[in-house]
This record gives sequence, C-alpha cells and structure tokens, in this order.
Amino acid sequence: MQILEKFVCVIDGLSDKIGRLVGWLTTLMVLVVFYDTVMRYAFNMGNVALQELEWHLFSIVFLIGAAYTLKHSGHVRVDIIFVNLSEKTKAWIDFLGIFILLIPFSVAVILATQGFIMNSWAVREISPDPGGLPARYALKAMIPIGFILLIIQGLSEAAKNFMIIMGYKKQEDKL
Repeated sequence: MQILEKFVCVIDGLSDKIGRLVGWLTTLMVLVVFYDTVMRYAFNMGNVALQELEWHLFSIVFLIGAAYTLKHSGHVRVDIIFVNLSEKTKAWIDFLGIFILLIPFSVAVILATQGFIMNSWAVREISPDPGGLPARYALKAMIPIGFILLIIQGLSEAAKNFMIIMGYKKQEDKL
C-alpha cells in the first residue's frame, strides 16, 4: 500500500501544479476577453488573433484542467443516490467507473484524434482567417495531453478507491 500512497502523492501533486497553471491561464483568458470586448465595443476595433487566443486559452484550460477537476471531485455526478451510500460502496462505484468509462473513453478520444492531430502537425496548420494565430497544430496537441493527464489522475483516484475498498487506513495528509 505504501507504493500506492507514493503513486497517489506524486500524481495528485502533478495535478495540483497543473491546476495552479490552469488558474493563471484562466486569469489570462479573462483579461484577454475583457480587453477584446472593450476594444470591440468601445473603440470598434476587433482583432481576429485576440478572438482566437480566447478560444485557444479556453481549450487549454478545459483540456488540461480536467485532471485537476477529477482530483477535486468537480465533475458532474448524480448525487441523489450516491450521497447516501457507504464510503466503500462509493469507492466501488468510482473504481469501476474509472476502468469501465473514464479510461476507455479517454483512450478512444486519443485514438480517434490521432490522425487529425498528426495531419495538423504535418501541414503546420495555421488559422485560415487573415490576422489569425499561427501554430494551430500546437493547440491540437493539447487534446491527447489533456486526456493522458485525465487517465493518469484516474489511476490515482482508482488507487485511492482501492485502498478504501481494502480497508486501508490512510495516513493523515498523505491522500
């Protein structure tokens, strides 16, 4: 169990660091949206690159923030029934959900987007809009990165649930 504890600590630490990065990216995104909105509506000056930067930042926040959100149980779930279950039953549901739903879905997304992303890199895809951002291919690389991070955090959550199922008493502040 000590190996699982160490694994959980390392992965959760990584997710927390990524979560802090996502927080800063979200702040940057808000500032870019604010600036773009003021420029468009107050001064009638639009900027395609800024508009694209907004959705690029949103995409990155969404994709790499998913693992952090999983760590903190922030994803949508049906709590009406779940809230009344025992800790062990909740752990079983989460454990099975990770291996039956989360990991297969994440792998499917990675595989389904592989050709799309590789093609984008091969042609060094850029924005089709005049004044748009270059290197759209780099943004598309965030798709597998985000889902790999989600799988890794899913394995950490599975390890935590396994320890609960096995009746392992976690050491304070470790998990």
